[in-house]
Amino acid sequence: MQQKSRRLTKIISVLGVLALAGLGMRAGTADEVFDWNVTGFEATAEGGQNAVHDALNAVERRYEPYLYEGRAEPGAAPAAAIAAAARDVLVEVIPAWGKPEQREKALGIVDSAYASALAKVPDGQPKDHGIAIGKATAKAILTARKADGSGAPSQYTAGTAPGQWRPHPNPIPANPPIPDPALAPGNWPAMLPQWAQVTPFTMATPWQFRLPGPPRLASAEYARDYEEVRRVGGKNSTTRTAEQSEIARYWYEGSPQGWSRVARVVATQRRLDRWENARLLALVNAAIADGFIAGADTRYLYNFWRPVTAIRAGDTDGNDATVADVAWETYLNTPPLPDYPSTHSVAGGAASAVLIGFFRSDKIAFTMTSGPPFSGITRSFSSFSQAAQENADSRVYAGIHFRSACQDGIKLGQQIGRRAFAQYLLAYRE
Repeated sequence: MQQKSRRLTKIISVLGVLALAGLGMRAGTADEVFDWNVTGFEATAEGGQNAVHDALNAVERRYEPYLYEGRAEPGAAPAAAIAAAARDVLVEVIPAWGKPEQREKALGIVDSAYASALAKVPDGQPKDHGIAIGKATAKAILTARKADGSGAPSQYTAGTAPGQWRPHPNPIPANPPIPDPALAPGNWPAMLPQWAQVTPFTMATPWQFRLPGPPRLASAEYARDYEEVRRVGGKNSTTRTAEQSEIARYWYEGSPQGWSRVARVVATQRRLDRWENARLLALVNAAIADGFIAGADTRYLYNFWRPVTAIRAGDTDGNDATVADVAWETYLNTPPLPDYPSTHSVAGGAASAVLIGFFRSDKIAFTMTSGPPFSGITRSFSSFSQAAQENADSRVYAGIHFRSACQDGIKLGQQIGRRAFAQYLLAYRE
């Protein structure tokens, strides 16, 4: 579990790095920005897209740089800049996680993609200059994030009182099984408490938009949350509909992967150019990364228990309206983190706010097919906010979050996303 935690801190940390090394290529048949977004996820299984903004921006400046102020040599090849920036970030991060065979496979994916990308660029000074600027921007951003706190030692003690988080069991669901055995069983220590102190990518501080906290255990609101997740989120629920089960599985994929795909789907519909694609993915992933940071700040402050613990101990919470069920199990596995807020919901709120700002409308329809661990489910949406709400609902249907954690999570994410869009990567003015 400790190894998994270290891996996640490194990979989620790079969300704000892989998308910030390049912006903007002219429209064409191939889109290296999207290619490296996908490659990052294939290589890391948790990846991100934050090394593709500043490199392209240095080749031809259309937006304000995130960090790197330098300029490329005239005529530098944008495709080479993208490839070098993305490759250098991934190669720096991958050795910090996983087993040797996993690292070797991931590095092989990156090296293959890099060779393929450079093979499409004619040899000569433009290619060399592109590689040089890509490497320079990746180095600048990686250096800036090196001491961001994401790899600091974990310091956290679980609670024992009613309402406090503590390690919980995680049954292996029979239908469908989760292919990653690292997700089950449970009783793991809390993951990533140090993220409450990580330097944000776009927020002023991790606590800038801190939430007021979960409902009191004795309150009617808590009782409503409790009863809802007990009824629809249980492994053997008879009230959860087939569609609600599908929604739980559809959105179980990691937030960076899912919301990056949303961005790519809509960007492709709108036929954006590469400047716009890189800027969009940079903003989406930087906002999501800050969602994890803000979520950690709030969740480890309030340290609220998860439904799987609460429902089994419902006779200890002091609320006469809650009925304990000592055998209750969740539909899908619960991550080893406190409940409030749902960072999955925070990420959806943040990404949807960026998308709304970027496309200047919420009412944009799209259809998307899910990725692992429940690949191949296709759903359609009429707006970004509808998708963000369904994304949050999925955590209740899965049995892994209370409703208040999801609704407040969306609100937190929206604040992060709106700020990121309003203050970062703005149109460049000479």
